[in-house]
Amino acid sequence: MVLKIATWNINSVRLRMPLVLRLLNQEVPDILCLQECKSLVEDIPTNEFKSLGYKHIVARGQKSYNGVAIISKIPISDAGSGDFANLGHARHVAAKLENGITLHNHYVPAGGDIPDRNINEKFGQKLDYLNDLKDQFRRAKPQKSILVGDLNIAPYEQDVWSHRQLLKVVSHTPIEVKALLEVQEAGDWVDIVRRLIPEKKLYSWWSYRAKDWFTSDRGRRLDHIWVTKDIESCITECYILKEARGWERPSDHAPVFTIFDI
Repeated sequence: MVLKIATWNINSVRLRMPLVLRLLNQEVPDILCLQECKSLVEDIPTNEFKSLGYKHIVARGQKSYNGVAIISKIPISDAGSGDFANLGHARHVAAKLENGITLHNHYVPAGGDIPDRNINEKFGQKLDYLNDLKDQFRRAKPQKSILVGDLNIAPYEQDVWSHRQLLKVVSHTPIEVKALLEVQEAGDWVDIVRRLIPEKKLYSWWSYRAKDWFTSDRGRRLDHIWVTKDIESCITECYILKEARGWERPSDHAPVFTIFDI
């Protein structure tokens, strides 16, 4: 069974529904995981997904903020959600596939602008979210699992346009990188993009503030796909669809894809 999974911070699913439909028609993933849907579940335009064959959805919604959804052509069942850092936000949802694989979709808090929890509550919430996630994986090692989403951290030097200039910028600070890598280690996860493409500069996010994002190319790899080692060998390909960042009224994120042969 060949399985194609995409993850995309869409920055409002209703506002950017034409882009989601374009992606589904063009790339035809079996499963699409969305973050920052900014919608209650009942307000997500599911009929438009169903018209393209995506008849299955599990989601957690929140009006105007956050929100995560897993949209699928193949049968999936709701596998619950977590309230990490006790924020009361819709930032995680999980689905179970018929082959036994569990798929987790996360939207980690961005963390505000100042990398100091003593003066920036949002940064503290981000670190607490990651710490709770780490503790969960230490208590129960995931098996036959995939974790995707906007994790809001670019951990490696080749994940940012300038390692030196971003060391004190939220999303690439040493404390965040350490926290994310501890989450990865706790669950024995494999960062599949970096396993298949270890050295190349890769980005999935470009700021709206850039006058010409494509030419300046000052990006960061904030969006990730991880897998447990028991299914690592099933991965055949991964890629970031950079062109989607240039579509009309785009999200500031580009979708990330991986293909399994399970």
